[in-house]
Amino acid sequence: MLNFKFNPVRYARQNLPSYNSVPPDDYSYSSSSSDLEKRPSLDYSSEYNSSPESRSAHPRRMLARHSSSPSRRPRTSSAKRKASAYTYRSPRRYGRYFTLALFTTLVIFILSLVRNSYNSAWDVQNGRGKPPPQKPAWEEFKFLKRNYGGIRTLVDVKKNKPEYPLQDDEVVAPAPAAPPAEQPKQDQEKPGSEESGQQEKQDNKQNLRKRDSRPIPDSEEFDPYPKEGRSDAHECFLDEANTVRIPKMRTFHGVPQGMPDNIMGSYDIFGMRNDICFERFGRYGPYGVGYSKKRGGTGAGMEGDREGAEKVWSTVPEIDFVKVNWASAQRRCAEGNRHRFMTASSAKSPSYQSMPEGNPPEKDELDAVKKEPEKPVENVDTPTLESKSVGNSTSKLEPRASKILLPRTAVLIRTWQDYHYDPEDVVALRALISELSIGSSGEYTVHFLIHVKDDNLPIWSDEATYQTVLNQSLPAEFHGMGTLWTERQMGLIYGGLAESMYRDLPVHGAYRSTFMPVTYFAHLHPEYEYFWQWEMDVRFIGHYYDLFSKVSKWADAQPRKLLWERSSRFYVPHVHGSWDDFKHMVRVQTEHGTANKNNVWATLAKLNPDIPESAYNQPPETPIWGPEKPLDDILDNSTDPIPPHSDKKDHDEWGVGEPADLIVFNPLFDPHLTNWILAEDVTGYNTTRGLPPRRTAINTSGRYSKRLLATMHRDTSLGRKTMFSEMWPATTALHHGLKAVYAPHPVYIDRTWPPQYLAAIFNGGRNGASGGARTSVFSDERQHNFLGTTWYYHAGHAPNLWRRWLGYKVDGGGGEAEEVSGEGRMCFRSVLLHPIKDAKLVVLKSGGDKDEPQS
Repeated sequence: MLNFKFNPVRYARQNLPSYNSVPPDDYSYSSSSSDLEKRPSLDYSSEYNSSPESRSAHPRRMLARHSSSPSRRPRTSSAKRKASAYTYRSPRRYGRYFTLALFTTLVIFILSLVRNSYNSAWDVQNGRGKPPPQKPAWEEFKFLKRNYGGIRTLVDVKKNKPEYPLQDDEVVAPAPAAPPAEQPKQDQEKPGSEESGQQEKQDNKQNLRKRDSRPIPDSEEFDPYPKEGRSDAHECFLDEANTVRIPKMRTFHGVPQGMPDNIMGSYDIFGMRNDICFERFGRYGPYGVGYSKKRGGTGAGMEGDREGAEKVWSTVPEIDFVKVNWASAQRRCAEGNRHRFMTASSAKSPSYQSMPEGNPPEKDELDAVKKEPEKPVENVDTPTLESKSVGNSTSKLEPRASKILLPRTAVLIRTWQDYHYDPEDVVALRALISELSIGSSGEYTVHFLIHVKDDNLPIWSDEATYQTVLNQSLPAEFHGMGTLWTERQMGLIYGGLAESMYRDLPVHGAYRSTFMPVTYFAHLHPEYEYFWQWEMDVRFIGHYYDLFSKVSKWADAQPRKLLWERSSRFYVPHVHGSWDDFKHMVRVQTEHGTANKNNVWATLAKLNPDIPESAYNQPPETPIWGPEKPLDDILDNSTDPIPPHSDKKDHDEWGVGEPADLIVFNPLFDPHLTNWILAEDVTGYNTTRGLPPRRTAINTSGRYSKRLLATMHRDTSLGRKTMFSEMWPATTALHHGLKAVYAPHPVYIDRTWPPQYLAAIFNGGRNGASGGARTSVFSDERQHNFLGTTWYYHAGHAPNLWRRWLGYKVDGGGGEAEEVSGEGRMCFRSVLLHPIKDAKLVVLKSGGDKDEPQS
């Protein structure tokens, strides 16, 4: 092997084919070119060997074969030789077919992968293909049964044993059994049978006899207006002749037996009564429920249990509301009581509409808002003045010595142009106007802020069009109480904002900038010190003046120290104890932190470089004391209140008696680190080093001071900054050191939540607060916990409770038959409910005797 030498010339010569002559008898090749091309394949393909020896021997074998006898080599026909040659070339043809098929398969496979990848990405983005969500824990809790108790089971609140919440050593007791006559037997009999029909008639007669043996207690008038400081207040009437009074609201003493207590919030801290309950005739009877349209009512409430309803109109007859004009009644009431209120600037006309000549006034409104809000002052030597009374007569007002003047307050009802006002909406609005404005002798003025969605209507260039749209947007009895606004108008007034589209919504839209028309309305109406914003889908079982006045008084009395921290938590009396205990708990949680799952592993987490800093929280927190300014934004803080001393030296002194700039009905939570989907809707701020400090209150219903709204107006128009609607007022108050308060009003729930578990869920954020962590109840994936409550934007218990209270059947319970044969109409404590939509009343035709659903 080592002596082997490769000679390419030698091998080339050996591999050359031999072309020695062949006897013509052996082969008869065709002279065609195709046969000549096939001959080498026929001669050499079967004899080919790759070894050199075989190659060198190949020509000699061929010569020996040609020199042999012709009889040893059979002749082959030309057709057979052609077929043999075609057969040997067939692998190339099928190879091409196989390659084409393989290539096609690969292309289809690649396209399928691309298509599946696109579909998978689309499914992930749209949430398809996810496993069904795990059932929330609260759905396993049992429903409460005594939320819908009737007036025939009323007991004194001290003797009542609430079905919920129970003490730690108590067990769930069954609902009190009703008398046998109160259980309709038609549920036990087969419907449609003659026996069941006869039995039902007999049961109804027995039920009526039994009902007569259990008479309802007497109702009593409810008057929440204070007696002190109202000696000079003039009574207001609905007509110019001063003859039409509104009947007094009536309540029942006690609560239905077994009625649950509120799980969150409190009556006691506000001074509101929890020993009385309201039923539909005592609450809404003065405003048209319970009598026909012929007499000026709604025609609703003519069915169901009506025993004792006539006492509502025993002293004051029913009102024909067709003849009432609420705008005129409000105006007369305000004029007749103007001596009770502070002297305020008159309303201003928008310059872009009036186009005034000359220069604007020297004292600009932006300079006026820099002053501290005017506090109630004492008018020592008020001269005798002659003023119009509520009616046409005049009266001499005696000189007032050391009389405290009251601030004026506007109540803005948010609605829109094509809103459909059903009878239930109209009744609720009558109650609101009557109790806040007419009954208070002008302390409140109710106004409608109407959104015109069509920007192309010429309401700003044609007065007739404006008045037509305004009249078409409100029921006739509320004409003269509205103001129109459009999103294009807000874009003109608050121009210069970055045209951001957050969640495909414009920055000047009604959803993202709900408060733009409110701040501009406040800018044009400096005569009001406070503005309540109220939504059309909010209802209150109770008296509005009782709620507004007592909540405002309580909020004004709150000290500034740890106010933001208290306002960021739900108050659960069954767990937190008294309000003083709750305040102490908040101080400990803030100054020392809590050992919950958000920070219990903080020390170990710091040692792990793979865990980001945002994954854990570090106690303690620094209490908010004064303005919390953004890092990289310059705001006009020249007029912001400054703390008189440090928080360590304060003994709950600063802020006591200071009117609250913001009062809301949900906690002011920190959206940072939560999964609240609108937390990053921030416009005009420098976010290079992160988002500015923020606070949020879900639901925009609440009270806003002139100082707060003027600051928001200035920051938006001059500073060109804004945030999402539910975040903007609270954040403005935070940045400028204004007083913001969460009023923990009573909230009820429909299931038997363990109180400790409920408190942990709703205050599941950072250090026992409701926000500041992913585990916040306001994170998008955790807001389902509000479904069983009476106050949230998608609460399910609120509309069910409201319809049952109105006397209608809901989910198989309630209704006329159950009321008449059972405990009577439902009675409930005062409570805020939201949302209430499409609560259609069953009304009576005008002049008819049959009921028909009102569309």
